[in-house]
This record gives sequence, structure tokens and C-alpha cells, in this order.
Amino acid sequence: MRRRSATALLTLLTALAALLAGPGAGPASAATAAHRPVVLVHGYNADPGVWGSLDARLRAAGYADGEIFRWGYDTHQSVNEVLAGRFAAYVDEVRRTTGADRVDIVAHSFGSLPTRWYVKYAGGTATVAHWISLAGPNHGTGVAWACALWDQACRDMTPGSWVQNHLAEGDETPGPVAYTTFWSNCDEVIDPDDSVRLTGATNTPAGCLDHNALLGDEAVGRGVVAALGAA
Repeated sequence: MRRRSATALLTLLTALAALLAGPGAGPASAATAAHRPVVLVHGYNADPGVWGSLDARLRAAGYADGEIFRWGYDTHQSVNEVLAGRFAAYVDEVRRTTGADRVDIVAHSFGSLPTRWYVKYAGGTATVAHWISLAGPNHGTGVAWACALWDQACRDMTPGSWVQNHLAEGDETPGPVAYTTFWSNCDEVIDPDDSVRLTGATNTPAGCLDHNALLGDEAVGRGVVAALGAA
């Protein structure tokens, strides 16, 4: 009898503790739903360190260490022949590590091209939920002619290049992926400014910002977090 009484008392105390703790503390709601992994992809002649401001903003929005990934790569290589394949392998690794079926992508500048190629031509429509481009040369930039003679990535960024023509072919925003771009009318690197915008994407004007200023701009950061949270 004593053992039954002790068990009953323990059950009662557990129930009371859960009641007193309130609706947010029980096992059913012990943790906020995990975020989908987000992969941050830097631009030309840059490195993963450029993402400090957005990383902090994501963490403030509740992202954990294991939900934010930064892909580092050699920005002087071919978009389609080298980088898109390496990015595909990286996404596969992120998905294996986290158990997520899909990832979100935020790319700055040149990083928009290998990630777009992956989505459009390498199966990314099935593994990417949100694709976000900050100041991406999505239809090329005349500035890239300055280095096109000796640099493959620059050639890929020039208007009318083989890569640009294939990315623009057919549907620019294929599959169930949610596409978002942020562009500036004062961007000294993207020429013309409207190169960033894609048919079928949510194209968001960021105001008069320098090319790299989009990385740390507060309004752009809020917009990225909001886009990632959209269905």
C-alpha cells in the first residue's frame, strides 16, 4: 500500500509542477520548432567572414549554431563546371548532418550564380526551400569585363556569357523554391542595377546602398529573416 501511495503522490506532484510551470514549459513545447538550416554563400574575392552581421541577426531571431552554415570556396573557378557541383556536395553534407530534407540559401553577389545553377540544373529544386540573392549579378554585370581576360568567374559574370544565357533560359525561378532578391540603385558593382531582379522572384529594392553595404544593412537583414520565415 505504501508503494502505491508513493507512486500516486509522485504522479500528483509531477502534474502540479507542470501546471504551475505554465503552458510553455511541458515536454510537448519544450523547444521552439527548429529552423531549417540556412547556408550563407559569400561573393567574389570574399570569404565566409563577411556574414557577421546577418549571422548575429539570425541568432537574435532564434537560430542555433547547428542551423547556420557558411560555405567557403574559391571564387575564381567556373560556376557550372566546378562550383555548382561542390556546392551540391556541401548541401548534401548539411542535410546529412542536420537531418533536414531541405535547406535555405542566402547568397551575396557572385555567390548567387553557383547556387542558382545548383537549384536550376543540379537537383536543387527538391532540396532548397528559400533562395535569397543580395546584389547578385543574375543577368551579368559589365564590371566583370575588367577581369574576364584571366578569370573564369569574371567571364561567367559578364552579360551574355554561356552561364548567364543558360541561367536565363526558360523559367528563371523554377520549382517550388521561394526566390527573393535584394537590389540597390547605387550598386557600384552590378551594372545595370536591374541585373539582380528575376522574373518570378520577390524583388526587393534596398535603396541607395553600396554593393557590400547590403550585407550589414539593418532593413535588408530584417527582410532576409522575414523571407526565410515565409512559408
